[in-house]
Amino acid sequence: FSRSPMSDQAFRERMLEELKQHTPDLTCEHPFLRALYYVAGDSNNIDSFRELSKRLAQLEEAHNVPGNRLYYYAVAPQLFSFITQHLHEAGMITQKNDTPWTRLVVEKPFGHDLQSAHDLNEKLQRYVDESQLYRIDHYLGKETVQNILAFRFGNAIFEPLLNQKYVDHIQITAAESLGMEGRRGYYYDRSGALRDMVQNHMMQLLTLITMEPPSGMDSDAIRDEKVKVLRSIMPMHPDDVARHTVRAQYTTVKQDGKTIHGYKKEEGVDPESQTETYAAVRLQIDNWRWAGVPILMRTGKRLLARQTEIAITFKLPPLQFFRKETQPNVCLLSNKPRPNRLIFRIQPDEGISLSFGSKTPGMQLQIEDVKMNFFYPQAFEERLPEAYERLLLDALRGDTALFTRADEVELAWRFISSIHEGWHNNVTPLSLYPAFSQGPAEAKLLTEDLQTQWRTIKQH
Repeated sequence: FSRSPMSDQAFRERMLEELKQHTPDLTCEHPFLRALYYVAGDSNNIDSFRELSKRLAQLEEAHNVPGNRLYYYAVAPQLFSFITQHLHEAGMITQKNDTPWTRLVVEKPFGHDLQSAHDLNEKLQRYVDESQLYRIDHYLGKETVQNILAFRFGNAIFEPLLNQKYVDHIQITAAESLGMEGRRGYYYDRSGALRDMVQNHMMQLLTLITMEPPSGMDSDAIRDEKVKVLRSIMPMHPDDVARHTVRAQYTTVKQDGKTIHGYKKEEGVDPESQTETYAAVRLQIDNWRWAGVPILMRTGKRLLARQTEIAITFKLPPLQFFRKETQPNVCLLSNKPRPNRLIFRIQPDEGISLSFGSKTPGMQLQIEDVKMNFFYPQAFEERLPEAYERLLLDALRGDTALFTRADEVELAWRFISSIHEGWHNNVTPLSLYPAFSQGPAEAKLLTEDLQTQWRTIKQH
């Protein structure tokens, strides 16, 4: 259903072009493609929805299907409530527990601050129950993100270490080398890194790595524990925003004889824009497990490479035997011992890595950092499914575990809105960083009192 005029056959041919990238032998005669239909209409016009309702009823009768419906909203967020109202008025939405069922899948951004997210939740819930709403976050569909819970709660040897007694700090990084070239700047200049990445993707990674064990693997049990984490995040007051956050924009550089434009020179971006393309936040979770453990999140465009990971740095042993100044006969690569690290690589090179100290071969006791690595392509022959494959299948099955709940969304916005308000009042000045770099120098201030600095963003 879209505004552009198109026949069923033209729509199938268009879909075939996309699908052939993955299945070259596919033809329009395939049963899946034969089951695709197209209805042209205006999302602002209730009559278009009545026509859509008639067409759906005809197709359901022709194909002898019960009429279960999953509506995927590939539209601007400001249209969510209008479309839902029109679907309701056209008799296209069934109620909770009714047969056939109705489900709505909505994309981010779900609001632009706490108030707008709350208002949108209220408007949608006039017509559908919370159990019928599927707020999609594609990060939750990534195999490596889903593996966080399996790693933590399916093994006995790691979970006992994930607490304030053993963990020094946690870093969550979502770096991208892409900029806002093309028309992406139109959207991004009204959003920024904090709203575009931190409020949703990174807060979800944070909750999964810090949540308590759920009572079961059902949807609400998992989401209840994630909500407890969000409630426990210490609020950001203006002085906290000034000391514990960094915002920045990428600037123009020359690379291989080519000029890579800075953010303010991208198409659709205000030349005086104060929108951040980089955001870094240091926070704490005020609960029994994580009290006192710094948690750092950073994300940015036009950084050196694409790299998303969660890095848990453990505390050093309470007594340091292997130091040059205390053990003159011990030869170390460095006077400073390296802490153990547990790394969840979300993308690329999906996998998990654990670093620890080991004696190197030889006559002297020399300690060197080594790694135990798990990589998906080496361990499994199966192709990793795309995030949307898993999420849309779960929506069809009625499994909401990998979708965000209303209270999750609003609690994340509550934390993010306090930072954004501080930035709006310029308590954190806008910094700059060259394109294809590690980010702004000011971000180093967030890690200066920790065992280790920000992990290096590396090209792979």
